[in-house]
Amino acid sequence: MPFITHDAVRTIAVIGAGTIGASWSAWFLARGLTVRVSDPAPAAPDMVRAYVREAWPALRQLRITEEAVDQALARLSFHASAGEAAQGADFVQENAPERVAVKQAVLKEIDAVVPADRVIASSTSGFGVTEMQAEMRHPERLVVGHPFNPPHLIPLVEVVGGGRSSEEAVQWAIGFYNHVGKRAIHVRKEVPGHIANRLQAALWREALHLVQEGVGSVDDIDAAIAYGPGLRWAIMGPHLTFHLAGGRGGIAHFFDHLGPNVEKWWADLGTPHITPELRDMIARGVEEEIAGRSYESLVEHRDKALLGVLAATRQPLPAEE
Repeated sequence: MPFITHDAVRTIAVIGAGTIGASWSAWFLARGLTVRVSDPAPAAPDMVRAYVREAWPALRQLRITEEAVDQALARLSFHASAGEAAQGADFVQENAPERVAVKQAVLKEIDAVVPADRVIASSTSGFGVTEMQAEMRHPERLVVGHPFNPPHLIPLVEVVGGGRSSEEAVQWAIGFYNHVGKRAIHVRKEVPGHIANRLQAALWREALHLVQEGVGSVDDIDAAIAYGPGLRWAIMGPHLTFHLAGGRGGIAHFFDHLGPNVEKWWADLGTPHITPELRDMIARGVEEEIAGRSYESLVEHRDKALLGVLAATRQPLPAEE
């Protein structure tokens, strides 16, 4: 059975309305879609509405929407159960708690009421699709659609299929996320953490090692990324970065010229364990780095800076003239 066309998608079910679900709701509303939300927390409706209001100026600044927030919120509704929210949905974005039994139960409930020509995506960062498909009658239409926080600002979505997912569902999800303005990538194998979180984890492992070994403070190591490689990474990934580092000879020359040195660095990288002592060391360093600034002020700073970065980097690589 072919899936519904991307243009025909009008209604999204957002299952689970924590930070990720609320941010997804803001994004889908900004794209002019109707959003049906389910979350067992009594405060969820007020929290989601407040989140959408706070996110709206940024979405307008990015020119994702020109609509007034009150008009958008008129398309937002809340429902008692996942199944009720999923009824009538053209696409489901599941964000239930990261417990596999909960995911399986919620996905089974959704699967029972959503027509078979609709794709269901999970925002999970920790579970594989194959594991989550176990209780589904139509497992072929389940994929991972893993966003990066906050989804209403960060374009990346990682799409992963499972052992029983159809290739059509995977490609449909990639196309749909791109259709609504995201930047979807295809994770071709189920691995813990998908792609982006594994890359983050690899870098953070060495950052912890450097703190533990007294090579640098938490503040200095954060600065080493934020004021160095991180600026380039906002524009292009590591392979293209090193291609340019190879000069006119490109990535091949980089391998020839610096490959042996990189292998020596790899051999010297650490494998720290998160001991109580290391946790305390990092926590103290973070407290020194933030210097009393509140969580809210840090989020505001991050989001304002992200808007500037997005404004500068949203264009694709130029075509050859």
